[in-house]
Amino acid sequence: MPPNLTGYYRFVSQKNLEDYLQALNVNVALRKIALLLKPDKEIDHQGTHVTVKTLSALRNYILEFDVGVEFEEDLRVVDGRKCQTIVTWEGEHLVCVQKGEVPNRGWRHWLEGEKLYLELTARDAVCEQVFQKVR
Repeated sequence: MPPNLTGYYRFVSQKNLEDYLQALNVNVALRKIALLLKPDKEIDHQGTHVTVKTLSALRNYILEFDVGVEFEEDLRVVDGRKCQTIVTWEGEHLVCVQKGEVPNRGWRHWLEGEKLYLELTARDAVCEQVFQKVR
């Protein structure tokens, strides 16, 4: 049975965000701003329904989905695109595949103790973010 991800998580660290944003063709000015942000994550996980809020001083992004159900995701706030998205469980990892203009785009969330890990991929770029559960 997959873990329940419900909780509020504070940003701890990240690696390779700039490479990931370059793979998405995000402009230099927005990349520089994004590198300064330390977003928090708030996740509400109720059965197969999940809401993930990414909260920052610049912009908030809310993703709401049912696991296993494909939907159109509007990523204009991130990189100006829309894509077809499906999120599934692979063992204890919540895995997202985003089909669209950018190959190999997606993410995965998993827990290790009180830490939430997020791995973002686009093209050949991989970014890892770590968050600490605070409640």
